[in-house]
Amino acid sequence: MEHELLTTAEAARYLGMSKAFLERDRWAGARIPFIRVGSRSVRYRRADLEADLDRQRRYSTSNGRDPRTRHK
Repeated sequence: MEHELLTTAEAARYLGMSKAFLERDRWAGARIPFIRVGSRSVRYRRADLEADLDRQRRYSTSNGRDPRTRHK
């Protein structure tokens, strides 16, 4: 299986965030998964970035649930 790997700058551009946000995210516990290549290089899988965006999807500013589903 082939994965497209992005640098921090490329991942930030893809997500519409700053590089500093991703750097702080890694330092604070990495909400967005990353891969360390060697001792200093960091890469992000595009699939992980897309999955993070999917997890953040909301359907209302007042309620995070999808209004099309009913929770019992």
